[in-house]
Amino acid sequence: MGLTRVPGLLFGGDYNPEQWPEEVWQEDVRLMAEAGVNLVTVAVFSWSRLEPAPGAYDFGWLDRVLDLLHEHGIAVDLATATATPPPWLVRAHPEVRPVDAGGTRLEFGSRQGYCPSSPVFRAATVRLARALAERYRAHPALAMWHVSNEYADHTAECYCEESARDFRRWLQARHRSLDGLNTAWGTSCWGQHYTDWTQVEPPRKAPGPVNPAQLLDWRRFSSDALLACFEAERAVLKEVTPDVPVTTNFMSVLRDLDYWSWAAAEDVVTDDAYPDPADPRAEVKAALSYDLMRSLKRQPWLLLESAPSAVSWRAVNVPKDPGVMRLHSLQALAHGSDGVMFFQWRQARYGPEKFHSAMLPHGGTGTRQWRETLALGADVRRLAEVAGATTAAEVALLLDWDSWWGLEAPESMPSDRLRLHELLLSWYAPLHARGVAVDLAPPGRDLSDYRLVIAPNLYLCTAGHAAALAAHPGRLVVGPFSGVVDAADQVHDGGAPGPLRDLLGVRVEEWRPLPDGVTQEVVTTDGTSLTARTWTEWLEAAEGTEVLARYRGGPLHGRPAVTRRGAATYLSCLPEDPAPLLDELLAAAGITGVAGPGLPAGVEACRRGRYLFLLNHGTEPATVSLPEPGTDLLTGRPLPGGPVTLGPRDAVVLKPRPTTP
Repeated sequence: MGLTRVPGLLFGGDYNPEQWPEEVWQEDVRLMAEAGVNLVTVAVFSWSRLEPAPGAYDFGWLDRVLDLLHEHGIAVDLATATATPPPWLVRAHPEVRPVDAGGTRLEFGSRQGYCPSSPVFRAATVRLARALAERYRAHPALAMWHVSNEYADHTAECYCEESARDFRRWLQARHRSLDGLNTAWGTSCWGQHYTDWTQVEPPRKAPGPVNPAQLLDWRRFSSDALLACFEAERAVLKEVTPDVPVTTNFMSVLRDLDYWSWAAAEDVVTDDAYPDPADPRAEVKAALSYDLMRSLKRQPWLLLESAPSAVSWRAVNVPKDPGVMRLHSLQALAHGSDGVMFFQWRQARYGPEKFHSAMLPHGGTGTRQWRETLALGADVRRLAEVAGATTAAEVALLLDWDSWWGLEAPESMPSDRLRLHELLLSWYAPLHARGVAVDLAPPGRDLSDYRLVIAPNLYLCTAGHAAALAAHPGRLVVGPFSGVVDAADQVHDGGAPGPLRDLLGVRVEEWRPLPDGVTQEVVTTDGTSLTARTWTEWLEAAEGTEVLARYRGGPLHGRPAVTRRGAATYLSCLPEDPAPLLDELLAAAGITGVAGPGLPAGVEACRRGRYLFLLNHGTEPATVSLPEPGTDLLTGRPLPGGPVTLGPRDAVVLKPRPTTP
């Protein structure tokens, strides 16, 4: 289900009319219409205004806002306003407030100040969601429901007694019995054997390292506890308004929530993305997160929040240079978003986000920011026909939240330098630079659509995961420290790579993590020298397994570093630059970039359906060869094919010329 009530691409942002006197609202909607805004998000943090006392609702101001927006042709992504409980609720029920791992109950005065497992909180959110749904079920402005806001941003987990009870219920459903729990958690280690369910607590602050299996289950539970909050509100909304899409805004590549599970409960995937203008890898990180959003439901998604310029929450909040707002927005469209939305519409005068940029800044309509807002709105309208177009990828990167949680368990690993997001980026970056389309996928999914599958890390690998990888007909790459443990975080019999041993044809005898600043040379069979950092392994290759590269120097001298059995390659190290290995894999799989080889540095090429997006993230002109003639949708100019020059931070969106029969 998509945003069927709003044709074309979406353009707009978070609108907070409750922060302004009503006479400002008329100016807002007039300027929104001038900018081409067709969707705004309303009421995200309005619970205390909508329900100022228990069961006493004040919808009059929201009625007027929605009516006014509809009169000006602007649709509404209506929030359920449950992101922050009101003062009356937390004062009447102080147990609603969350407790941190050290036992401190956090005070009211910020946002997301709630325990996800609190039955009082959940019941109150459901009552408000029902009241909103029943009041606005037939309102013509309603285009989508927005449940809560950025789950796990401030409250990813709660360690209170109510959460402990909920955790025990979750564990009983998962492990069935205390014997099952003790076996899964390996409680014979360090004398942790449980004899009654009441003895089981969340992994609060302890004298030393916490049981990693307990911590893994806690991560799973915490994601599920927040998901239960979302699903409770969603059930009411779908009951009352079954035809209105329901979403909640994700936070890009976030460790705390298993977005595969969450996306299955959503009608539309939406994301909040804030690339740092000071980060030289900002566009690569953003592209990775956008490809994840597109992959979660394998359909178009929506960029629901982004920054027109500076944010307000980094140590140094660098603004976006001229043209960067447009370029970042076009990048989201290139990677499958059906719109560009911002936080926020009008810049706030007070509160923690008063210095966060907005489509309409403090300086008003005489500013560069407003001129860029108007220009971007015009670009979005020119690209309207791109809405709904999908992306076909030949490469899949595997991302598994259980592996992520297990890999980054504190104080229990051979090295704390293996970070999954960085491992993903190490492969994604060279693919992005080559214009190769990438999907992300969970390891158990059918992968037959892809010519190349890359698993940067599968620390936790089950027999089912291994079977899915073995069934993949194309090329496979598995990174180091994979196949180490099962679903209970217990080491596989015989050691790594566990159930992947026959597929990869290797056995890991010893992990040899590298200290900071230490490198290891790796040499391929054709003499190419690679530099590995962070991680190496003592590897034994089985008979029939080809050695593609060996370690040179040090204790591992001459030992296998990269191997291949059939179509499956294993890397026992982390090359600084995997490009030489990647290029060979792409060639063997018959994969080329969407704009051909040789993209200039800083130029991104992305095909969405039949449309080719070329984005120059650099500050110098760049020349790219168009693979076919067509029309640039942004300018309307015909392009004959062949070389085209992109100005600094400029873009072309090529619509191919129709072929003659």
